[in-house]
Amino acid sequence: MTIKEVQERIMRLKTERDVCILAHSYQSREIIEIADFSGDSYQLSVAASTVPNKTVVMCGVRFMAETVKILSPQKTVILAHPNAGCPMAEQMSVEYINTVKRDCPDHAVVAYINTTAALKTVCDVCVTSSSAVKIVEKLPQKDILFIPDCNLGAYVAAQCPDKNVKLLEGGCPVHVAVYVEDVRRARAAHPDALLLVHPECTPQVLAQADFVGSTSAIMDYAGASHNDEFIIGTEMSIVQNLQYSHSYKKFYPLSHKLICPDMRITSLVHVLQAVQGTGGEAIELDSTTITEARACIDRMIEYGG
Repeated sequence: MTIKEVQERIMRLKTERDVCILAHSYQSREIIEIADFSGDSYQLSVAASTVPNKTVVMCGVRFMAETVKILSPQKTVILAHPNAGCPMAEQMSVEYINTVKRDCPDHAVVAYINTTAALKTVCDVCVTSSSAVKIVEKLPQKDILFIPDCNLGAYVAAQCPDKNVKLLEGGCPVHVAVYVEDVRRARAAHPDALLLVHPECTPQVLAQADFVGSTSAIMDYAGASHNDEFIIGTEMSIVQNLQYSHSYKKFYPLSHKLICPDMRITSLVHVLQAVQGTGGEAIELDSTTITEARACIDRMIEYGG
């Protein structure tokens, strides 16, 4: 089958089977085109909780599907590719964080949404890259333990000087692979372009940026800006998706190393198999995990996530 034929079959099946398809912004264009919603992990989870469909297919990675299940436990949630994980989300165990908490009993534990459902159960509040600064500022505690991404945590700490932010070694292996030298090369090749960077990159790279923000914020900024050229410092799929949305502008990757293999592992055929019931993996979480993990997500909503 051609790409168009697969897309048409998916569109027909999702209507017949009452399926909502969610696609993270890092997915390929052919997947985003057949999705009911696309965006960052939190946006997708909230969208899933509002739709009437009984089945949701997540085109993203496992922690995203878990978050959808936490917010919509009554729905059948299917991860389109069972092996789509997130190294950062899996870097820290519940046991490890509980040990750190015993040494820092007065610290509020702030979990980046890029964490497993199990890890969220021992955290006080969840944040996204777009809401982290706002939420940390609003927390009553002065002492903060930010997990797992130390780069995003360092960015939050710089924006919240009144807070004492403790960081652990963790982060996104894709974003952390970008160096200042990559910035120099990109700037030299595209001197008129603005540099837009995700806060999962290192502080040294962020210091060179014209704009720092979440994936959604980067896309919004590029769309609204009067500038015509942009260097994009996040997963390379965003370059492609921005180019489709704004064909009169030019977008360049900060580095060709910015490729997430876990996001790219899901193909259009995997989505077809998930929708027709011959592939994917149904996410199962016990009621205790759902309740305890939901608490830190609810606090994120309470603080303006």
